[in-house]
Parts: sequence; C-alpha cells; structure tokens
Amino acid sequence: MGSFLSSLVTPPPLDDGGDSAVVAVHSKAAWDQQFEAHRNAAKLMVIDFSASWCGPCRFIEPAFKEMASRFTDAVFVKIDVDELGEVAKTFRVEAMPTFVLVKGGQEVSRVVGAKKDELDRKIKTFIASC
Repeated sequence: MGSFLSSLVTPPPLDDGGDSAVVAVHSKAAWDQQFEAHRNAAKLMVIDFSASWCGPCRFIEPAFKEMASRFTDAVFVKIDVDELGEVAKTFRVEAMPTFVLVKGGQEVSRVVGAKKDELDRKIKTFIASC
C-alpha cells in the first residue's frame, strides 16, 4: 500500500521529448547565445530554474511545457541549476523551481515555487504588454 500512496504524490518523471516548445540549455555558451538573441527583443522570455532531483520542479514540468505550447509569443527556457549554477547565481535563484520573466534583457517578474496559476497569470500580463 505504501508504494500506491507514494505513486499518488510522486511526480511523473521528466520527459525530454523533442516535441516540447521549451528550450533546454545545458551550457554557459548556449545560455549566453540564447540570452543575447533575446536581449534587445520585446519578446517575453520565461526561464525555468529547476533541478532533476527537485520534486516540485518535476511536478510543474508538464504545466510549463503546456504554457510553452500555448504562449507562442514568448520564449520558454529551462536551466538546470546543477548544470548552470553560475547563471542561477546571476539571477539570484535561491529556491526551486524559480521562474524568471525577462523582457529586453531585464527581469520584469518572478515566481518562486510550483505556482502554476500565478505563473500563467504573470505570463499573460507581460505578453499583453508587448
């Protein structure tokens, strides 16, 4: 019975399938290129700072992918804090997941925690202001 109960609260494994609109960044050079490409654009960038071992990160992953496919006017980027700790430090990430919303190279908002509704609302707000 214990395994049944744990299956109810254990998030599904991450799926890095190729059909996602989320750009997974795995190197500092790739991050620099991605950020520079959007630094001077009015397009919203939503950065998901997470870790593979983080339960709440894995829990919100399907919702983040769904938002990426729905909000096509924004760029969705995923950064593993264990791979790119320097980038996470630059954005002052202290808890996971942390979602940082960036426009024109500047942070405009953030959501700390697996708060799907709050993230959805903020994305709508900042896309509307494009």
